[in-house]
Amino acid sequence: MRGYLKQHPPILQFITIIGFYVGFLAVYLLLMGALIPKLTGYTFVGIQEGILTNPALIWPQRIIQFLYSVVSFLVPAAVFAHLWQPYPAEYMGFDRRPSMMQLVLTIVLFFCALPFVGALAEWNQSWNVPASAREMQAKAEMLTKAMLRMPTVGDFIANLVLIAIVPAITEEFFFRGVLQRILINMTRMRWMSVIFTAIIFSAIHFEIMGFAPRIALGFILGAIYLISGNLWLAILAHIINNGMLVVAFYLFQHGITHSDPSKDDFLPWYYAIISVVVTVGLFWALTKRSPAPIQVDPPASDEDED
Repeated sequence: MRGYLKQHPPILQFITIIGFYVGFLAVYLLLMGALIPKLTGYTFVGIQEGILTNPALIWPQRIIQFLYSVVSFLVPAAVFAHLWQPYPAEYMGFDRRPSMMQLVLTIVLFFCALPFVGALAEWNQSWNVPASAREMQAKAEMLTKAMLRMPTVGDFIANLVLIAIVPAITEEFFFRGVLQRILINMTRMRWMSVIFTAIIFSAIHFEIMGFAPRIALGFILGAIYLISGNLWLAILAHIINNGMLVVAFYLFQHGITHSDPSKDDFLPWYYAIISVVVTVGLFWALTKRSPAPIQVDPPASDEDED
């Protein structure tokens, strides 16, 4: 077992995965900064500004988003997992097939948690933040709406893959599969590690106006993984969260539904309380259906290091 990162202190593992993220992000930015102007005639900023008026720039932006997810999250997590121990897929729960009841509970649980997440989003909008933060949020929302223009079924499928599925897989691999497990072993506190990971997950998206609800989403995803020990269930919930937005925009744009998904629908406060109570109950049910939750790893022994 000599040489695997699991034999090193968790704090060193934490520094390593953060270093991998920063390093691969730097490589991504350097490559994109050099290649995008040559391939498209636009800079990063130019594409984001031009996409609002030039639909031809939507596909380059989709590819940029795809590469960001893969290079910044999936690659460093995969490299770390390969160096972590000999069977990373088994260790992180990739090789476990979720039961039908686990799938049902995960889906129902996630939808039941949404009113509470929505209440946090409403509260987050009331924060006293600098005007520049609200301007950045407005620009991000305009960019998202431009990306979600889907005049054809092909655009719809592309967005489902590039905006819903790929980020869900790459981010869950990085945040829950690797980072959360490191924090559990570093702090020896499972639930606090779920919270810490959720905070990092939210902060790394750099959207202060969505900071609180994203922490809640990160906590839900982390709790699903902690309780079930199955990363596929967290990925499923993440795909649902991302995919709902894509589906809602497509249906609205084609007149199938009449509720504009870009406008927030505020629910009564007691919906949030009911949401929390029901979600906690469903988490308890998921616990009963999950025989292999995530545990704190025992400290490496001298025999393991030989």
